Amino acid sequence: MNITVLGCGRWGSFLAWYHGQKHNVALWGREGSRGFAQLCETRANAYVTLPAGVHTQPQLGSALEFSDVIVISISAQQLRAFAKQLNEYPISGKTFILCMKGLECETGKRLTQVFCEEVHQPVHVAVWVGPGHVQDFTAGIPNCMVVDSADPAVTARVVDAFSSDLIRLYKGHDLIGTEIGAAAKNVIGIAAGMLDGKGLSSMKGALMARGAREVARLIRAMGGSELSAYGLCHLGDYEATLFSAHSHNRRFGESFIRGEAFEKLAEGVPTAKALVTLGNAHGVELPISSTVYDILYRHQSAEDALRALFLRSVKGEFDT
Repeated sequence: MNITVLGCGRWGSFLAWYHGQKHNVALWGREGSRGFAQLCETRANAYVTLPAGVHTQPQLGSALEFSDVIVISISAQQLRAFAKQLNEYPISGKTFILCMKGLECETGKRLTQVFCEEVHQPVHVAVWVGPGHVQDFTAGIPNCMVVDSADPAVTARVVDAFSSDLIRLYKGHDLIGTEIGAAAKNVIGIAAGMLDGKGLSSMKGALMARGAREVARLIRAMGGSELSAYGLCHLGDYEATLFSAHSHNRRFGESFIRGEAFEKLAEGVPTAKALVTLGNAHGVELPISSTVYDILYRHQSAEDALRALFLRSVKGEFDT
């Protein structure tokens, strides 16, 4: 099978590596991307060495033509403009798999919504999310992830084609919950890093439990299944996001609290803003997401905001 991977960052280059073990892969990167230039020159970066089945392709049209299965792994905030660009090429009937976690910052829209609003040709769309770090996968440590789509047949095809001993794929049945849960866990990850930065790591257990409950309420209000918040897309991804040294979002939160620079992409930053927008639109209280938003965007004292978060009025644990 031929597969195209669009995006050559940490996750994109890993997915090219993963699919390249069994399939022929065209890996595309943006013009001027230093990461893509490095992969073209050395066939390696800090995370992977590309197998023989992967070839780098600088021309987007040629990369799209190479396969009927297109994996996209770019920044969530770049997706709308990129999806619009895809209309320049004949992509009708192809399957697009969004391997990214986030929400559009200004609108709060899910990534499949953004993609389908901009692509004006009939295509199939799925998302592939869940726990796991590139560094662990390339070391041979397996994990489980989830694939979801508005079309169950697309979900089944992707799972059947790409599940392996390294990544066991499960079939999702709640696209709203899968996308919201996957995006929101990055915001909880930033909060976890802030607790680490304040020397309050023992509070991360409470953060995990309350974070999942908060996200479940939002998913339900949006028409999804609140059980999704307790599945692989959200709660299942907590260990990789709230505790791992590899987590960009946790490390960002810790660096932010300590006043240190952090140069990597932390998708939870724009997602915090999007979640506050969604919470307001659906009348759902999101105390953790709002706290992260207040610290990052309203410059509230992190110490005061975190203290206020854990001193909120007492209520039943599973009250709505």
